Order: sequence, then structure tokens, then C-alpha cells
Amino acid sequence: MASSVPISTMGCVVLGVFIAFAMVGCVSSSRFDELFQPSWAFDHFTYEGELLRMKLDNYSGAGFSSKSKYMFGKVSIKIKLVEGDSAGTVTAFYMSSEGPYHNEFDFEFLGNTTGEPYLVQTNVYVNGVGNREQRLNLWFDPTKDFHSYSLLWNQRQVVFLVDDTPVRVHSNLEHKGIPYPKDQSMGVYSSIWNADDWATQGGRVKTDWSHAPFIASYTGFEIDACECPDTMAAVNNIKRCSISGGEKRYWWDEPTMSELNIHQSHQLLWVRANHLVYDYCTDTSRFPVTPVECQHHRH
Repeated sequence: MASSVPISTMGCVVLGVFIAFAMVGCVSSSRFDELFQPSWAFDHFTYEGELLRMKLDNYSGAGFSSKSKYMFGKVSIKIKLVEGDSAGTVTAFYMSSEGPYHNEFDFEFLGNTTGEPYLVQTNVYVNGVGNREQRLNLWFDPTKDFHSYSLLWNQRQVVFLVDDTPVRVHSNLEHKGIPYPKDQSMGVYSSIWNADDWATQGGRVKTDWSHAPFIASYTGFEIDACECPDTMAAVNNIKRCSISGGEKRYWWDEPTMSELNIHQSHQLLWVRANHLVYDYCTDTSRFPVTPVECQHHRH
């Protein structure tokens, strides 16, 4: 049986594999270096106990990646975004597989001038194809405190969550002939970089380097997912991490996790009604013909 790791308390793994909700109580935050490692610009990282800070300056941005890859589960990080004038900067938190036909789930936080709200852009790539952007503003100032950003991924849906409130759902519509990401293991990543050619007001507002360094802060690193060893063939990882013969190995395979519950559905409707500012599904200039998945659900 595949283990649901890494989490801090190994005793929880055994319990959590069999008892869906017990896992939730057991998962605890890990230190950055237990789960992740810097990918580039190592000198742009600072550590203060459980806190990690990553900076962008006029020399370089920075990024980190998980030490392992995963297939299905939930990943969460608490982030405090760049304060003040963050125009032109992008901070990203995402999961991605590798190769030309990769799958990817993105949170991209688009900086703005002081006093203007951050925009959160989400996107989903399936088999190398993205162009599924949604943008929303938040119901709080994400630069003043840490907030939790999570991705829940199982064989029925991908859910983007902010402080455990769903802000987007990408459903499995394979029965409609639409591909769904379910057979590639994914790493977990974050980065900060200069994207002033597009990030703020379509690139009209540029990065003001006199305000550098731009610092994103992180804590609360949690990965509760099926780990996929590099040494194991992809087909075997799929077998280990998937439901086989109706056997439910993990809490995220429970029937209750196959769609949002009533409360979560109401939360998502509230987010879409009050905070969604762009949805590719309704952008007729980009998509004169409504994308197929948009015709079946409005998430």
C-alpha cells in the first residue's frame, strides 16, 4: 500500500490511510527543508525558524520545488505576498508535471501599485494546453498576513482553495471526451519573478526597482499526497496512487470528496459573484466558440 507522505507524524499515516477524517487531524506543517529545496538563486532565500522569505531584486527572482513528486492529494502553503508597490511582480504557487504534454495547476499572484488590490490568476494545463485563465480579487489584503493557498487533486476534481474556501473547481469531464489530468505525477513549486511585460494592467505599469527587494514570505508547508518515487515506473505509480478494484486507499478518494459539499458550493458561488473579474469561459473575443468544458459547468 502506498503511504501518504510526507507528514510530520508517521503514526498518523497508518491511521489516516484507513480513516478519512483522522488524516485531517494528523497533518501538521513541516519545515521547508523537509519537503522543498531552492531551485535557483539560492542567495535570494532567508530562513527564520519556520519562516522562509524569497526575494526578487533587479538581479534575479527565485524559486523552490518539492523534493518529491505526487499523484493526488492536497498541498497547502501559507503565503504573505509582497507589500506596498508590487507592480510588475508575479509570485506563483503551482503543481506541474514535466514534458511537452504536461499538466499544471497554477496560482499566480499579480502585483499592483500601492493601495490597488492584488489579482489572483488561476490556470489549468492538461496535456500541455492551458489558456484556462480565471482572475479574482481577494476578500482580504494578502500582504498584511499569512493566508493559506491549497490545491486539492483527486480523480474527480481539482479544487483551488484560499483559506479553505474554494475559488475554482476543474471537474473530470472525461465522459464528455475532455481530457483530465490523472496519469502524470506532479511536483510542487513556487517562484517570484519580474513579469512587468504583462502582469499589471496588461503591462502598462512597470516594476519600480527603487522599491526592491520585493519579498514574499512563506510558512505552513503541508503536503498530504501520494508520493511517487523517481525509481518507480510511471504505470506503477499510477497503480499505487489510484483507486483499484473499487478499493479506496486515501481520504481524497472518498465519495464525499468527488464534488464540493453544499456549503463549499455556496462559498464558490459567493466568490464567483463577488470576486471573479475574468473568466476565459466568457471571453468571446478569445474564444468565439465557448470552450467545451465551459458548456458543461461554470467553474
